[in-house]
Amino acid sequence: MTQQQHPIGSGFTAASTTAEVIAGIDLTGKNVVVTGGHRGLGLETARALAGAGASVTVAARNPDSAAAELAGIERVETGQLDLLDPASIDAFAARYVASGRPLHILVNNAGIMGGALVRDARGYESQFAINHLGHFQLTLGLLPALRAAHGARVVTMTSGGHRLSDIRWDDPHFAEGYDDMGMLGYGQSKTANVLFAVELDRRWADEGIRGYAVHPGIVSSTSLGPWQAEGEERAPWLTDEQLLAMGLIDESGNPVLDPERELKTPQQGASTSVFAATSPLLVGIGGVYLKDNDVSPLDEAAGNLDFGSEHIMSSNVVPHAVDPESARRLWELSERLIEA
Repeated sequence: MTQQQHPIGSGFTAASTTAEVIAGIDLTGKNVVVTGGHRGLGLETARALAGAGASVTVAARNPDSAAAELAGIERVETGQLDLLDPASIDAFAARYVASGRPLHILVNNAGIMGGALVRDARGYESQFAINHLGHFQLTLGLLPALRAAHGARVVTMTSGGHRLSDIRWDDPHFAEGYDDMGMLGYGQSKTANVLFAVELDRRWADEGIRGYAVHPGIVSSTSLGPWQAEGEERAPWLTDEQLLAMGLIDESGNPVLDPERELKTPQQGASTSVFAATSPLLVGIGGVYLKDNDVSPLDEAAGNLDFGSEHIMSSNVVPHAVDPESARRLWELSERLIEA
């Protein structure tokens, strides 16, 4: 798998937008599911794909609220999905499969980041449960519809945060060792997202189903943060002082934009998801980690993530996230966990 992990020279850049990467692509007759497609990067992804002619189903915990946020976008509908509730996941997948519609593009976009330790009803750590296991279960449930497309792509949102942690094979649910900010949990879940794409592609590429993991960059204007109960007022995870110290906003509170240092607008951040979902340049390529609208090079010298105005964020993929044996092992572990 790592042999494919090198740039292909797409011609796009870190500053490219969703409109630029999808220009000239006609998705008329194609069906798409985007989890969390009603806000932030998911909203921009859904908007771009629908604008190119696709019929888009946005999966959200509160579909009525999501529909209000999607008002005015043609060819978009909503469906109920709670990625922390296995019964909700099965119900969404069953409804979609029963509709008889093939699924050409699945964008596993929804996610949470950091915060205090929260567990689901099974005792699983919430970032691993939502970011990885929920999407794993959803994708398996939608497999009949993906097969019916006779050529489909599964795009899973990851992050340069995968560099923070490999899979904690002996303690994935943090019986101990959970840090105050929850970033090891986040890092593990993001590594899982990449490994999922690697193994999905290995298993299903012969059926025309290809997998991609996408790092969008840093978009400080999105609502990415810790898990919140449905109906709970969304509060900022990081204070303005923290965001300022990290170089993500300026003294006036405005987002700092510098795509070459990963600091992007929502349209720039979502562009790599749209590229992964639609670009003809990726025909014959799968099981890879993408950033800045291209395949990321493999970084053999893994290091920490840097934030701040004097640093360039290192977000290239590292070996533990694309290791084929780890990918197989995680798939088998995930099957056991969702059956428990």
